[in-house]
Amino acid sequence: MFVPFISKRSESKLFKRKGGGGKGGGSSSGGAKSSGSGSSGSSAGKSGGTARSSSISSGGTTKAATSYGSGGGKVVTIPSGQLFAGRTSGGGTRSQVVGTRTYGSGYPGLPNQRGVASLGFPFIFWPLAWGGIAGIGTAAYLHSSEYGRFDNSSRPGGIMMTAAFTSSSPATTFRIVSDNTTVQALIQDITANCSSSNLVSPDSIVATTYNDSLTAPVPEQVVQYYRASTVALSLDGYNDTAALDAPGEADTSLPTNIDTTLLNCLNQTIAAAAPLVDGGLRWTPPPTTGLIGVAYLVWSLSSLF
Repeated sequence: MFVPFISKRSESKLFKRKGGGGKGGGSSSGGAKSSGSGSSGSSAGKSGGTARSSSISSGGTTKAATSYGSGGGKVVTIPSGQLFAGRTSGGGTRSQVVGTRTYGSGYPGLPNQRGVASLGFPFIFWPLAWGGIAGIGTAAYLHSSEYGRFDNSSRPGGIMMTAAFTSSSPATTFRIVSDNTTVQALIQDITANCSSSNLVSPDSIVATTYNDSLTAPVPEQVVQYYRASTVALSLDGYNDTAALDAPGEADTSLPTNIDTTLLNCLNQTIAAAAPLVDGGLRWTPPPTTGLIGVAYLVWSLSSLF
């Protein structure tokens, strides 16, 4: 699995942007990378955390979203009478979670996607709603009202929330933005994994309601999207003007005076642990006939509910 800041991505899956803008030592090609020090390798080091399931509501049904889960399952078409009827839902896997800095990235099979209009829901969760004033020109794609506001209670996983993760060496603040279920789960996983990576006061980190105030994270601060742009990692003080410009503009490089150790840990943990809705169990024919076969059939059917 490609993990930004850490591993290399094959060219066939890379959403390449030209050159590099701004100052700093980061790369501006596709997903955010850092040339600074920090851990190396893949996300395997963060993939062995505790699997926990949380219930989310989607399309009138309750589904289990699992931290460190593999995702997958059957892709279905949302039936008539439900929100976004006719669109597809489900099927997204852990290996497809990581996107780039572009809003709309991370959709399986759409490596060059920019924006989230009229798309399906490969991970069940809805894409982020940035709110604020509707963009003008090329920035309009960031502020669609298609999925409602950030406080829309119909969002699978609940309303949008945010949590801050700060390092004191050097002073750096990152924030995650996602639905309530995801943010609450990631706080647990990040504090467990990153307490030794310069994370300040891990026991006091809490989720707060996202809003479009002047202090809230904005799209220009995002250094990485995940899970079909339903999760974002932002950096305070970062200003990626490419988010507001025409497609193909170079991402502004990451500053050099940030804590890349914490950044790498955050990225690895989110990529490995962001809750996914796993595929449901499927019934298979009983192996034998008679009483054993009947018992197996009863057990198989009961496991589906």
